[in-house]
Amino acid sequence: MNNEPQPVLEARKITKIYPGTVALDDASIRIDRGRVRALIGENGAGKSTLVKILAGVEQPSAGTLRLDGTETVFASVRDATARGIGIIHQELNLCPNLSVSDNIFLGYELASRGLLKERAQERRTRELLQLLDHPIDPNALVGELPLGQQQIVEIARALAHEVKVLMMDEPTSALSASEIGVLFRLIGDLKSRGVAIVYISHRLEELLKISDDITVLRDGRIAGEALSSDIDSRWIVDRMTGRSLPAAGTRSPSKSDRELLRAENLILYNETARPILNRVSFSLRAGEVLGIYGLMGAGRTELLESLMALRPGLSGGVWLNATRIDRLTASQRIESGIAMVPEDRQTGGLIPTLSVGANMTLASLPAQRSGVFLSREKEAAASDAMISRLRIKTPGIGASIQALSGGNQQKVVLAKCLLTSPQVLLLDEPTRGVDVSAKADIYSAVRQLASEGMGIIYVCSELEEVRSVSDRILVMSRGAVTGEFNAVSVSGEELTAAAS
Repeated sequence: MNNEPQPVLEARKITKIYPGTVALDDASIRIDRGRVRALIGENGAGKSTLVKILAGVEQPSAGTLRLDGTETVFASVRDATARGIGIIHQELNLCPNLSVSDNIFLGYELASRGLLKERAQERRTRELLQLLDHPIDPNALVGELPLGQQQIVEIARALAHEVKVLMMDEPTSALSASEIGVLFRLIGDLKSRGVAIVYISHRLEELLKISDDITVLRDGRIAGEALSSDIDSRWIVDRMTGRSLPAAGTRSPSKSDRELLRAENLILYNETARPILNRVSFSLRAGEVLGIYGLMGAGRTELLESLMALRPGLSGGVWLNATRIDRLTASQRIESGIAMVPEDRQTGGLIPTLSVGANMTLASLPAQRSGVFLSREKEAAASDAMISRLRIKTPGIGASIQALSGGNQQKVVLAKCLLTSPQVLLLDEPTRGVDVSAKADIYSAVRQLASEGMGIIYVCSELEEVRSVSDRILVMSRGAVTGEFNAVSVSGEELTAAAS
């Protein structure tokens, strides 16, 4: 019996040239049946371009593809899908005004004699969601689902077709720990059925846990390949950037006793009168990074949104510098000194039709005026200063925000907040979907801001990240605070137990 890995999809000497840019340069990759090939690299390294070529979205400038040993060309995404190539995109590609079932079968509707077989689609949708351990109503509007459930729908859509190769681009970026466990079990089941998986993620520990083989891309070229069992995260980072991530507990505890922010007995109910926030109380000191850890649905995002006056119906008290602010509007709270980086930068942090500079200065326009008129010189100076401070890679302040990588877009959202001169900064999953290098820059910025006396609340679902960045950690579960820990001494097991 032949136990050698059998290639199902191969890319040989692939080059992709865009005007003025070589996105891929003589890159080759082999994806074997029943194995997980992890693909990692900084934003701009060529990962997305390679995946688009493998999925029929783009055509290579040079090089060839082989499917089951035969040279082939994917004329389109539909052609690739019909031949067993599936893809789950990082940025959700769903229609919010359609139902779950309609999204899953969009473009591939089940029909007989020209009539849509709606019940068959609903039945198949229920089967797929049951497989993913998420019995979401097939008739629910996708736009009304939480981000994590929308990610589940995206995964279900890819599984609706018989796949030989399934490519996953940051599939866990919006999932809770329990949902990630379900996804990993599903990947194991797909492997046992001979499906080949291409898995893209910036979470190094996750990559090493789930993959069999790892390919590192850098500047459009293959920078390294290895069996996952033979390497560690340092090997990956060295080939990507030459820089290492900080270890847990590397922050010095805050020495300030000055209270910046205090919340007492915060209570918030949903439309069915169930508590979203259940008597939440805490304080934040100047120069402190307060981590908030918990599983999806714990109330972390709702807490930050309530502090920003984005959630109606909140009861309890909020004080900033001993002044009560819970009756202030969101804009008034920004003026008072609170700013927030939202969980989803695309819908809550950026305006895609505006430039990099316009997105940065959008929340601080009064500070960019000269007399009664907006000063382009002041806008440009403020934007350029933030580009330098946060190491934002952009062609210039006039560039489209959509031309930037995910990590650099996230830095623009952070810059927008910093230009309001906040005393308290609320960060909701600030490193979601960004690469290792951008993560390191965001960590560095958080530490620097805290050293300057800013108070920071850092919501995060990554155990090691919340431990490495925070001074103190609050754990939430079902809307309540279930634990408070020193970030330096707490173990991952203690945090997990409190979150459960």
